[in-house]
Amino acid sequence: MADALSVIPTSVLRNLSDKLYEKRKNAALEVEGIVKQLASSGDHEKISAVINLLTTEFTYSPQANHRKGGLIGLAAATVGLSSEATQHLEQIVPPVLNSFSDQDGRVRYYACEALYNIAKVVRGDFIIFFNQIFDALCKLSSDPDANVQSAAHLLDRLVKDIVTESDQFSIEEFIPLLRERIIVLNPHVRQFLVGWITVLDSVPDIDMLGFLPDFLDGLFNMLSDSSHEIRQQADSALSEFLQEIKNSPSVDYGRMAEILVQRAASPDEFTRLTAITWINEFVKLGGDQLIPYYADILGAILPCISDKEEKIRVVARETNEELRAIQADPVEAFDVGAILSIVRRQLDNEWEFTRIEALHWISTLLNRHRAEVLCFLNDIFDTLLKALSDSSDEVVLRVLDIHACIAQDPLHFRQLLVFLVHNFRVDHSLLERRGALIIRRLCVLLDAERVYRELSTILEGEADLDFACIMVQALNLILLTSSELSKLRKLLKQSLVNAAGKDLFVSLYASWCHSPMAIISLCLLAQTYQHASAVIQSLVEEDINVKFLVQLDKLICLLETPIFTYLRLQLLEPGRYIWLLKVLYGLLMLLPQQSAAFKILRTRLKTVPSYSNGDQLKQASSSNPYFQILHHTGSQITEDGDINQGNENLQNGINFASRLQQFEQMQHQHRMLVKSQAQS
Repeated sequence: MADALSVIPTSVLRNLSDKLYEKRKNAALEVEGIVKQLASSGDHEKISAVINLLTTEFTYSPQANHRKGGLIGLAAATVGLSSEATQHLEQIVPPVLNSFSDQDGRVRYYACEALYNIAKVVRGDFIIFFNQIFDALCKLSSDPDANVQSAAHLLDRLVKDIVTESDQFSIEEFIPLLRERIIVLNPHVRQFLVGWITVLDSVPDIDMLGFLPDFLDGLFNMLSDSSHEIRQQADSALSEFLQEIKNSPSVDYGRMAEILVQRAASPDEFTRLTAITWINEFVKLGGDQLIPYYADILGAILPCISDKEEKIRVVARETNEELRAIQADPVEAFDVGAILSIVRRQLDNEWEFTRIEALHWISTLLNRHRAEVLCFLNDIFDTLLKALSDSSDEVVLRVLDIHACIAQDPLHFRQLLVFLVHNFRVDHSLLERRGALIIRRLCVLLDAERVYRELSTILEGEADLDFACIMVQALNLILLTSSELSKLRKLLKQSLVNAAGKDLFVSLYASWCHSPMAIISLCLLAQTYQHASAVIQSLVEEDINVKFLVQLDKLICLLETPIFTYLRLQLLEPGRYIWLLKVLYGLLMLLPQQSAAFKILRTRLKTVPSYSNGDQLKQASSSNPYFQILHHTGSQITEDGDINQGNENLQNGINFASRLQQFEQMQHQHRMLVKSQAQS
């Protein structure tokens, strides 16, 4: 201290703390001259004493004017030192940096001015203080004093120039600070940070791309800033980095993919679009490197496929196709279970197209990695069954395609139909709304006969008799009306002459017993008219209820459709098809006379001719077919169209007496259930 006082006159020290800027400036010029003279004589000890005096007595003084004078004095000393200033920077720079946080705005302003002048002198040598300077400038960029902000901007530009021309800058030491600051929301700070990222990225010797994962999320966060200028700057920086990624042979896709996946779900439209665009490029460029992140990327893409913004939808759908085209192997960190978990969650997505694409992915995985998918079947099976209740027909059809693919194995085939029947049981509305669609589609995909045989086996032992009746009626209606089941109907028509037809008839009969009208319909389809007549005769008072009559009404209407054309043509030969006439008259007698169905059937029966050809007349007891119906004993004609001696209860191996007993037993169970329900 004494050395400094002996070098600097008291008047100079007094003027250095004067309230007038001009006096402080003139005093600083004198300090500059003194230091210059000491430097020329190589007296660095006294120079250190002068700097120490300026620091302790001025820059750290409680008096604002003293602090201002100390800052201008330190800058002047640096100018005086010129090329020899480097060795004294450890003394000069810290007190200036400390002044950046001064409560007095003018002091902060002079601190900017002082560091600017110091930097101009030492240039690259002050890079060792870069992180502290950067941190201070970051804070000053949002300073409430406009003059301080202006001075900080001038200093910032100079520091950028120095850094870009320096070979001593350490990007490794800087990145942790950038990572810490990039999350700040202040718009001034954000502009400051984007400016530095852009500048550093423009320096060929600085590898900003290698550290992009450290600050990528911060840049994406700026895309939703309220300031258009900041959004534009962040977008420009991101576009530049994306271009560099395209041209770079080595990129860390993994860490960045995690960030992009999160940003693709941003509520901000521009952020989502940018993120999905990056993901699109990553999928094209990353290839095998992205396999561990396959599921996460898919989880980001699927919701965007149905985005309200068309640009996002277009890019997301293109990316989805690109991702699906990658042929990955489970041994290469390709996690089938993780992907199935993602698509399972997306099946609850509110948008139809996303749900459809999620199902498309399950189909793709089944085709490529069937064994692995079946290992996770328990995780997705319930969700797939639930999807059968989806409001979209296309979704339901795709779900059925997947179920059919899984059900290629016999074990899974039965499991599917058991679970399907269970779902229909607990949700009758599903059976009403989707039953026909589901059954018809499964018949196309899995063979109609196989499906109906299995369903019949399941329903035969169904404990819930009411449900069994409803389900059988639904299956029967599908059987009678669906074009997909035409081969099944054709086979049933041959029940009396074909072993396969007989087996199918017997198989369905066991469960069709739950519904009288279903059994009668099955018999009409199989042309077992005598047995149909026996079933009608076995009905008792309790069986003829409103539900029965509704089903009968439907059957009468169906008899007028093309499905039963063969039956109506058989009425042209009343002498040959006596039991058919007896069945139809039996149904007529069950109908209320005022019902539309009664009038339809009566009108049809009126058209039956009362004559036949010569051969048939000889076989009949009378030319009047109704006479035959009334007086036929069944000893000669076993089934319509079969004029042979034989056991009327056994045709083509079908024991009709046993079948009738089976029907009556089942109907007895239904009657007992109705009684118990009525009593309770």
